[in-house]
Order: sequence, then C-alpha cells, then structure tokens
Amino acid sequence: MSNSNKPNTVFWVIGVVALIWNLMGVSAYLMQAYMTDEARELLTPEQLELMDNSPSWVTAAFAIGVFAGLLGCITLLMRKNWAKSFFMISILGVLAQNTYGFFMSDAAAVYGMVQGVVMPIFVIIICFFLFYYAKGASAKGWLN
Repeated sequence: MSNSNKPNTVFWVIGVVALIWNLMGVSAYLMQAYMTDEARELLTPEQLELMDNSPSWVTAAFAIGVFAGLLGCITLLMRKNWAKSFFMISILGVLAQNTYGFFMSDAAAVYGMVQGVVMPIFVIIICFFLFYYAKGASAKGWLN
C-alpha cells in the first residue's frame, strides 16, 4: 500500500469522534427502549404521552438510524467501503424518525426548541457529513 492511500490524522480523529457520537446515539436509543419506571417519572405527562403514542415505525427508524451509524463508524475505522452504505441507511432512519417529529407530532412544543428542533437538525447534518466524508475517503483510496 502506498503512502497516498494512507489516511491522515484527521481521518482517525473524525472516525473516533463519530464513533463516540454514535455510541451516545445507541445509548439514547437503549435508554428510551428500556426506560425504567423511575426514569419515566422524570418526564412530563406530555413527553410520556408523545413517547407512548409514537408509532412503532418511529422507534424502528430510531434503531436503524443509530445502529447503522454505529456500524458505519466501525467500518470507517476499519477502512471499509461498507461505511458509505451504513451511513446512507443511517440517514434514511434518521430522516424517517424526524419526519414524524417535525411533521406528524408536536415534538417541538413538547420538548422545546433545542431538544425538539435544533438537536434533530444537528443530528441530520452530522449524518450527511459522515456519509459524504466516507464517500470522500473512498475517492481518496482510504477505504477498500
């Protein structure tokens, strides 16, 4: 392998930070999926109602988004082209989940502007960034 196909330090930093980010996403999913009664007591009645009435496809989209993102990060760090596919699947899951949050529920009113609007937009931006970063890394010959 020639030096031109060797990823730079920024590649590894982005990969590790993205891995940590996606591990936090998986953690958020697992905490929501296996929420204890004690944790439910910390939520407002409106938040509980929104969570309890969310369709199962929203929960599935959440799971697909975070686990595909995690697999994308792992395969990116392994320097595999599969990272692009996993990141695209993650984008689709995140967009499906947030379509419900933005257009089919009152998530912004229930969670507030930061948690209901800003954070989901930030997540979407990161998903697209990771996909295009993996695509660029592949074009540079860093992924195989």
